[in-house]
Amino acid sequence: MKRLLSFIITVLVLAAVMAVSTPGLLDRVRLGLDLKGGFEILYQAQPSEQGQELTRASLLQTAASLEKRANVLGTSEPEVTTEGTDRIRLKIAGVTDEAEVRKKMKEPAVLTFRSAAPGDPEGTYSKIELVGSDFVENAATIGRDNLNQIEISIKVKDKQKFAEITKRLLGQKLAIFLDETPLSDPIVNAVLTDGTASISGNYTIESARELADTINLGALPLKLTEKYSQSVGATLGKQSLDQTVRAGLIGSVFILIFMIGMYRIPGLIASFALILHTWLLILVFVLADFTLTLPGIAAFILGIGMAVDANIITNERIREEMRSGKSIMSSVKAGSKSSFRTVMDSNITTIIVAAVMFGFGTGSVKGFALVLIVEILLSIFTNLYFARWLLNMLVKAGKLSKPKQFGVKESEISAL
Repeated sequence: MKRLLSFIITVLVLAAVMAVSTPGLLDRVRLGLDLKGGFEILYQAQPSEQGQELTRASLLQTAASLEKRANVLGTSEPEVTTEGTDRIRLKIAGVTDEAEVRKKMKEPAVLTFRSAAPGDPEGTYSKIELVGSDFVENAATIGRDNLNQIEISIKVKDKQKFAEITKRLLGQKLAIFLDETPLSDPIVNAVLTDGTASISGNYTIESARELADTINLGALPLKLTEKYSQSVGATLGKQSLDQTVRAGLIGSVFILIFMIGMYRIPGLIASFALILHTWLLILVFVLADFTLTLPGIAAFILGIGMAVDANIITNERIREEMRSGKSIMSSVKAGSKSSFRTVMDSNITTIIVAAVMFGFGTGSVKGFALVLIVEILLSIFTNLYFARWLLNMLVKAGKLSKPKQFGVKESEISAL
């Protein structure tokens, strides 16, 4: 009775949690461009000035700058990734004005140091004193002063020009802007003749690093050339999602009917484990903030197919043992044990292939591989362990004591 009660409570609690939480989880899943609609651009980056080098750091900083610009445009959760040594891919969902996005994204980030011109209101800086190209590449570094406060050190190319600026603005503010966004407004405390300046204030390590990266980005402005773009309308994306979900639901219903009709009670347990498997995958998508795309759904369906195979292999091995004349308990133990290695070998080899795809692939290939890896790991938990645990509880509770409950006819059983 204790085993039977544990089985009933486990199933009822999990079923209730899934029923209550599923609508909210589905609403929180982040959809990709191919499902939600939006705009995608692939840029090739190169230095805007001859003689400059395109480094990995400058590519990453430019990508970060593009993401900030996309956020300023008011778009929802832009996705910016680097590819290879000189390419940046930008994905923006819910775009309405593609021309404006192209214009804003393609312009190189403009870093300026500004002072207040005569007649400027308080807190306004309209006179440009220095631009990003006036600084040495990777000039900004983070350190600590004599009072152990965080400071940012920068170097300029023209020492005389910098000395003249700091002499003229002694005691005044020299504000730092990225495009038209103010970043900081430190006060010039001394005339600097060696071409090196220190910016101090109430900075944390994170804020100081962000400012230093921004200054370094301004010293390495990259020119972006559009190599590829595509637009997915919201209607087309919604249509793709609706059709995919409909096909998935129809296929799932047929699978569940087949499992229950073929394997009876073990098939019903396997069906419950598959539903739990799907719910857990959606939960992972929400908690890990994964983006669901059509390739991701393809991996999702493939993983479901592998989970079904695992249940079929296990139940068939159990039925084979039962047909040989063994008892229900012995058949479940022997069938589960003999099928475990087969299923695990299949899952592990697939994980290895998916890991290689993730390591060497890009874009949608990486997404497909990641979803497949997560799904296989969840399948091992739900279909190899959880489903077998439920089955063993029913067998040990004496509620599965007849071969026909496993879909085995008495006439198929051989005498020992």
